Order: sequence, then structure tokens, then C-alpha cells
Amino acid sequence: MKKFAVKVEEGKEGRDGQPSIGPVYRNLMAEHAFPATDPALGTAWEMFRASAEKYPGNRMLGWRENIKGKWGPYLWKSYKEVYEEVLHVGSALRAHGIEPGARVGIYGSNCPQWIVAMEACSAQSLICVPLYDTLGSGAVNYIIDHAEVDFVFIQDRKVKELLSPECTHARRLKLIVCFSSMTEEDQNNAASIGVKPYSWNEFLEMGKKYPSDVVPPQPFNIGTIMYTSGTSGNPKGVILTHENISTYIRGVDLFMEQFEDKMTVDDVYISFLPLAHILDRMIEEYFFHKGASVGYYHGDINGLRDDLMELRPTFLAGVPRVFERIHEGVLIALEELNPRRRKIFDLLYRYKLYWMKLGYKQKNASPLADLLAFRKVKNRLGGRIRLIVSGGAPLGSEVEEFLRVTSCAFVVQGYGLTESCGLATLGFPDEMCMMGTVGSSFVYTEIRLEEVPEMGYDPLGDPPRGEICIKGRTAFAGYYKNPELTREVLRDGWFHTGDIGEILPNGVVKIIDRKKNLIKLSQGEYVALEYLEKVYGITPIVEDIWVYGDSFKSMLVAVVVPNEENTKKWAEQNGHKYSFLELCSLNLLQDYILLQLKLTAERNKLRRFEHIRGVIVEPNPLDSEKDLVTATLKKKRDNLLKHYKVKIDDLYQKLAGHK
Repeated sequence: MKKFAVKVEEGKEGRDGQPSIGPVYRNLMAEHAFPATDPALGTAWEMFRASAEKYPGNRMLGWRENIKGKWGPYLWKSYKEVYEEVLHVGSALRAHGIEPGARVGIYGSNCPQWIVAMEACSAQSLICVPLYDTLGSGAVNYIIDHAEVDFVFIQDRKVKELLSPECTHARRLKLIVCFSSMTEEDQNNAASIGVKPYSWNEFLEMGKKYPSDVVPPQPFNIGTIMYTSGTSGNPKGVILTHENISTYIRGVDLFMEQFEDKMTVDDVYISFLPLAHILDRMIEEYFFHKGASVGYYHGDINGLRDDLMELRPTFLAGVPRVFERIHEGVLIALEELNPRRRKIFDLLYRYKLYWMKLGYKQKNASPLADLLAFRKVKNRLGGRIRLIVSGGAPLGSEVEEFLRVTSCAFVVQGYGLTESCGLATLGFPDEMCMMGTVGSSFVYTEIRLEEVPEMGYDPLGDPPRGEICIKGRTAFAGYYKNPELTREVLRDGWFHTGDIGEILPNGVVKIIDRKKNLIKLSQGEYVALEYLEKVYGITPIVEDIWVYGDSFKSMLVAVVVPNEENTKKWAEQNGHKYSFLELCSLNLLQDYILLQLKLTAERNKLRRFEHIRGVIVEPNPLDSEKDLVTATLKKKRDNLLKHYKVKIDDLYQKLAGHK
């Protein structure tokens, strides 16, 4: 059996009330010690400056402008142009008396100005504090106060939110710099609370007028405080140093050196996951290190396909829901083919999968199948995709297999958290044994499992299962101003993730559960809600689902957002001529959804108490605007419960009456 990790320490039985711990695993490249890092590239600033010197004319940041209601072609700034803007913005900040170590907020959607502001912070030893574009004013207000932010770079449409009466801590700000320009009303509102407003161009001009030298940071300096959106409670400020970031980049370099296919300056990444989230941020940091290009989507996720066709990226990263939608889109397109062509697609799919399982690389498994059938899937993603990475949550095996076979690209999963600077494990391309897993230990990370007795997970059992704990050179320094929480999750140097994993005999990690989202039903059975949402989410009639259980009830219920296209097909077949909104209020649709969920449960061999007994049909998406999900589409369970409490109580009453 091919091994992907090495055991560097044996596990230990728990004694005196302490949990058992499993063996410690490392990357094969770090068997005896973590590889050396490059002392000349020890900070995020040194990484960027080296790229600007090495690749001055390369395209760095791309964006689209709206011309008469239509999105135009991608426009580009070179590394040299971005570097010059960074120096001007840094100088303008210094002209306002900012000192190294001060916190600077960045609030808005992904765009070139976001990156310029971030790099300007690095240049002047300032601490970048990203504010989630989709966070409400309450959380933004909390972060400004908690992180003691005095300067904010902001997208024009977010200015009103920042200056709203609810955002009381905006009064502490010294200045706000708009990504474009501010309306007169916004400028007056800012001035009325003592905040100096600037347009982007005004700020650049000020930097040109009052040039300052850079104040480069040291590796041990804080580079960023990233507030995790969190599914409950106030956001937590994760402290990441420049060394964390530069070590991560060095680790990816070493990892990539193992493979025949290399990253080049011609690679292009499409950025649509929030830059305030660790996954997108660290991918972009790596692209800048390699002198490659990053193009930003135009701001509407529903129009992402148009951006893909225009940009034609070579690299696509997303959370599972993005790839589930791609999968659903292809399946819908297949249904519209005649039965003969559908059968040919199915035969080619199984043929290519057979050869991939025998160990052939995806590009060699069946060039004929790629030409006849799968290049159409590739073309839906722009036609040039070479690598697809899924992170943020485990990707369902069905979707992963489909992408591996049909995308004509490498498909890998990774696992990590803000606290691990993005990567704790990473999969290998073309290794079918990694299907359904998140790969093995990252180059600078150690991994072990810890016993969770109340859930029956034993890291010394067969198979070894438990809470994933990580340690290493990219692990965070702690939570900002929260020593209690830091002590709670960092014990003996090991970060306790709250995720439940299984380590396979080849050293590969599989995520199987979540410690915090486990509930006990009234009959004493434990239920893993996130796992069930993943299983039920594959049901074709389901666009999104939130599964709810109560410790005082014996059964599960769910809020289901139906897939509009499949719902309309069902309506057509059953003679219902209503709008989508009207269809969602039909009891017949509710019954049909319940039946489909039951079939999914049976197919996946779920236990009886894991079956959903009642549903609330919701026509509108569970979105972050209503504060029901985080920016990476994780469910905010407390908020969802508040939002649907009345309907859930009614549903349980009805179910009790039907017993």
C-alpha cells in the first residue's frame, strides 16, 4: 500500500480521566524534521516585493467594468503597477500619522483595491483586519471595537452600513478610504462623526505628494487578525504572523515540486470566495508569489459562469456547494439529451472511471471520452481549468468522483481552518484512493486524533477515530484578546479543531463528523446534523437543507429550499400550473420532498432515527443577507432556529398529532 504520511510518534492510552491520543503523523517530507524555510522570504511583504521585482510586467490583478449595463472584458494591473500603488497607499497612511502595529480594516467584496490595501499594510508593518463583506453591521461594529481599528478601506456600497447609527464604534475611526468614490451624502455623514473621507484616487494622490519609506515587518510580527465568521456568538480574531503566511507558501512550493505538472506565470485564478476568508486569501498569496494572475468575479455569484467564460481560468477553488451546483447543472443538461446520447455519456463515464481506478492519470485514462463527452463539461468552466480544489467542508464522494472523471482537470480536497493558516491536510492529484478524503498532513503540520468518549470515537481503535488535533509551523498564535478561548483550544501546543476524523492505514485523513453539531434525541440516540445535511443535500429536488433536532423530541425535521428547475419539472409532470412561489406552498410538493428524502435516506442506509419526518418548504435561499449562513455557506444554527422557531413548533405539533 502506498503511504502518504509517516508516523513519528505512537499513541497513548488515556489515564486518570485523560482522553486517549492517537499516533502523530507528518508529511513524508518532514519525517525527521520540518524542511528549512527561505530566510530571504520570511514575511508576506518580502514575498510580494520579490515577485514585483521578478515579474514586473506580468498581469497581476484583473477586474471587469460595467459599460452601459453590460460587463466588459477583463482589465489588468501589472505587478509593477500594483507595487507602485501599494507604496502610494502606504505613504498616505503614514502621512496620517499611523504607526507600525496599528490595525487597518478592509471591508468589501474582492477587488484589486482590496489587495493593494492589504499589501500596503504589510509594507508599513500594519495589521490587516479583513471584515467579511457579508457580515451585518452588528458584527462589523464588534470587530472595529474589539480590534481597535482606526482606519478602514471600504467598498462604496458598504459606506452607508458602516456609518449607520447601529455601527456606534465607527466614531472611533480616523479615516475611511473608498475603493472608488463616495457620494456627497456619505462624505457629509462621515465628516459629521469626525471621520475623514477619501476616494481611492484622492488617497493615491496624497501618497504621491508625501512619499514615505516602507517599514518592513519581521517574521514574528502579526500580519493579520482574521475574524472567523462563526456559526454562533461573536466572531473570534485569529492571530496569524508573517511567518505563518510565508511558511504556508514555502510548504505549497515544496508540495508542488513532487509533481510533473508545474504551476506557471500563465496560470489564472478566478477569485469569488471572500478574500476575508482564509482559503481565498492564501491561494491569492501563493499566486502572487508565483507571478501568476488573479481575476475577480464581478460581484454576483449567479453570474459566475459569465466570468468563467470571459476569464478562462486555469485554477478554480470553491466550497462544496459551488461544486454541487456545477454537478447539478451538468445532470440537468444530461436529462435534456436523448436517451441514446445519455447512454453513451454513461458508458464513457464508466469506461474512464475504470481506467482511473486502475491507476491511470485522468488525462491518460481516456482521451477519447474527454474529446467526445467531457470537454463539454470542461467548457462550462471556461475551457482551460487544470486544477480544482475544494475546501471549507468535506465534498461528497459522488460529486468528487463526477468532477474527477468529467472536468478534465486535477481535483483535490484540502482541509484546514483559519487557525491553521488555511492548510492542515492536502490531497494528491490522480490518487483515486483519496476519494472522499481530505488528503494527508501538510508539509509543516503534525496531526493526531484525540478520544471523544461521549461520541464513542477512539483514536486507538480500528478504525482510529477522534477529534482532529493539529500542531506545526503554520498554526496560529492564539485568539486576539481572548486568552480563555485560546487555552480551551490550544492544549499542550495542540489545536483542537472540533472536527472528527478517521486516519486511514495509508495516513490519509477522512472527515466524518463535527463535535459541536452533535445532538442527542429524546430516545438517547446521537445525531450528526452536518453529516445528514451532506447526505440529504444530494437529493435532486433539494437546493439547500437545514436539518433540525431537539433533545426533547424523538424525530428530526428540516427546512428545505427546493431546486427551482426540478420543482418546475415535477409540477409540469403533475399538471400544476403555478409560479415557483405558489408551488412551494402546495402540500403535494411537501409530500413529494419528504418521499425523495426518504429514498435518499434508504439509499445511504441511514438509521430510522436519522430519517426526516417533516419539512418546512422555503422558497427563498438561506443566505447571509438574512444572517442565516456564514460567507462560506455554513449554517448559523442559532439564527436559523430563531428565524423558523414558530414554524418548527407548529410542525412538531402536527407530527405529534399524527402519531
